[in-house]
Amino acid sequence: MRPSPSPDGQAGARGLPDWRVLVVGGASGMGKTGVARALARRYDVPVVEVDDIVEALLAVTRPEHLPEVHHWRTHPEAARRAPESVAERQIAIAEALAPAVEAVVANHVGTDTPVILEGDYVLPEVATPGGAVRAVFLHEDDEARVTDNYLRREPEAGPQHHRARVSVLYGRRLAARARAAGVPVVAPRPWEDLAGRVVATLGPARGEAVVPRPGGGSARGRAPGDDGAARDGSTEHEVRSVHGDEAGAPAP
Repeated sequence: MRPSPSPDGQAGARGLPDWRVLVVGGASGMGKTGVARALARRYDVPVVEVDDIVEALLAVTRPEHLPEVHHWRTHPEAARRAPESVAERQIAIAEALAPAVEAVVANHVGTDTPVILEGDYVLPEVATPGGAVRAVFLHEDDEARVTDNYLRREPEAGPQHHRARVSVLYGRRLAARARAAGVPVVAPRPWEDLAGRVVATLGPARGEAVVPRPGGGSARGRAPGDDGAARDGSTEHEVRSVHGDEAGAPAP
């Protein structure tokens, strides 16, 4: 879906972004969903979740066709293995999903329809830094903070130490690949200004003014009252886990 034209004929009240796909990646519990929604409001574009790609592939393929994608369903016990093993499996699943993710990205670039693509199972190599496909990866390396994130969101589950350890290990792998690919890695905390910090890594969209701030620095022009943050509390950390309640995965 293309951005709605404004009365003066320009696409979108805030200007069409220079990118056509903005990837928001990282491990579970890093705040991807909240910041993706905030960015979607800012740029007036939809969000596509990698979970939906996973579900579509699970529905139309068999385990023998895409064994990695079906792994959590065919091997539910694997989610309880050593965190290092689970994190490595997550990388393998992301790599197996890469052709499908790349096809979605190519479609949006080819049809000139901007979208934000968010999820655990997207790899940074899909990005073209400075080009039509931008990316930012979120990573929290403090295992205790990730554990607290899960506990605050899912108190009935109690402290999920294994899940948090997996998230940190998988996140480290994604962050290392992101840096190697020239993709920015952003710390989720503080949550309150996460969306703004992500925007700062992207540069201004077409039609956005860059205005000086008192005391130095700059701020990008935006609609009155829009600070780039979520209005419904969705900048709160994301807690869906690829080895917990992620698409196709068993509960820990």
